Amino acid sequence: MSTPDLLAGFDESRARRLRNMKRSASGLLVLAAFAFVATFLFTDGEGWAGYARAAAEAAMVGGIADWFAVTALFRHPLGIPIPHTALIPRGKDAIGRGLGEFVQRNFLDPDSLVERVKEADLSLRLGEWLRDPDHAATAARQAAGVIAAVAETVNEDEIRESIRETVGARVEALDTAALVGAVLDRTIAGKHHETLVTAGLRGVGKAISDNRELMRQRIHTESPWWVPEYLDDVVFEKIYVSLQQFISEIAQDPDHEIRRSINARAEEWVEQLRTSPEVAHRAAELKREMLSHPQFAAWTDGLWQSLKEHLTAAADQPDSALRKRLENVAITTGERLATDAELRDQVDTWVGNLARHLAERIGPEVATLIAATVERWDADETSQRLELQVGRDLQFIRINGTIVGGLAGVIIHALVLAFGG
Repeated sequence: MSTPDLLAGFDESRARRLRNMKRSASGLLVLAAFAFVATFLFTDGEGWAGYARAAAEAAMVGGIADWFAVTALFRHPLGIPIPHTALIPRGKDAIGRGLGEFVQRNFLDPDSLVERVKEADLSLRLGEWLRDPDHAATAARQAAGVIAAVAETVNEDEIRESIRETVGARVEALDTAALVGAVLDRTIAGKHHETLVTAGLRGVGKAISDNRELMRQRIHTESPWWVPEYLDDVVFEKIYVSLQQFISEIAQDPDHEIRRSINARAEEWVEQLRTSPEVAHRAAELKREMLSHPQFAAWTDGLWQSLKEHLTAAADQPDSALRKRLENVAITTGERLATDAELRDQVDTWVGNLARHLAERIGPEVATLIAATVERWDADETSQRLELQVGRDLQFIRINGTIVGGLAGVIIHALVLAFGG
């Protein structure tokens, strides 16, 4: 199975260094071979020549043996399928299983993890770290980022449905008529509605002013064809000025007849809201219609959208209320952890239990994941990748084998001359 990403990020400089080391190791072996041939062809093998020939011969043997050993790890030497060669490609799956078991046994052992948690005194170190305002700001930034990320990843349909049901239940429980009546009664008693009426009138005047040309065009369109255009303009100006003056008079005169009529009608409506069963029944019907209307669902859905946008924006702003609140929480937590030994014991126990639980649950899964991942790797690419990582150091074995072999040859030759000659 091909593994396209296995060699992603291939380090060309590492490959170049590996090639250079291979050339150095092979060059030393070739040098030993030339020395052996030279001493064999051009000397009688006596004296220093004998030592040189013995050194070169042993160096060749050592260099070739180590070349064979190093090469056999990654491929068949000279492409010949000799038994017990190409060990990594052949044993890739077993290596993966062994690596997974090693990680599980040595890094995810529950007892070892719990003991390490106790020795690390994580709660005290965390408390000291959080007490620092700069660190608290960092923790707040990270926590705000997590909150924003959670807001982005939760099941939004479930959140919207929950908000809709909660708001709907609260609205359903309200006595709508009585509530509206009480609000309007307080508003009228404090004459707050006058401000609203005035603002509404001014808004109408502003809308008429902003759409003056549109109204002028409409009058021209509706006017009979035989009426001169200048007469249309005169009529429009008269209507426009009169209407604006009328609205302005109502807005400026608190005792205007129209405003008194509005006040009287509002007071009458408040009384009906208080006392009329028919109005109360109609208000309840309107409330149910509102709750079942698609716009109500859109509004409650918008609550979640607004909250999510607020959280996302606040998470990115260092001076936001969210970030400041999280910073205060971090500092307070740090102070308590640094000064309360009982709290630290509770936190360390909780962390230790969590570590044990996670190790027991994920240890076998991690081992299986490592083994399965290695099994999916292509054997040749795996071998190439490993050789790229450790092959340069293995070339020193070849170099050392050649040098040590040469030294061993000299020693052996000397012993032979000393005791055998």
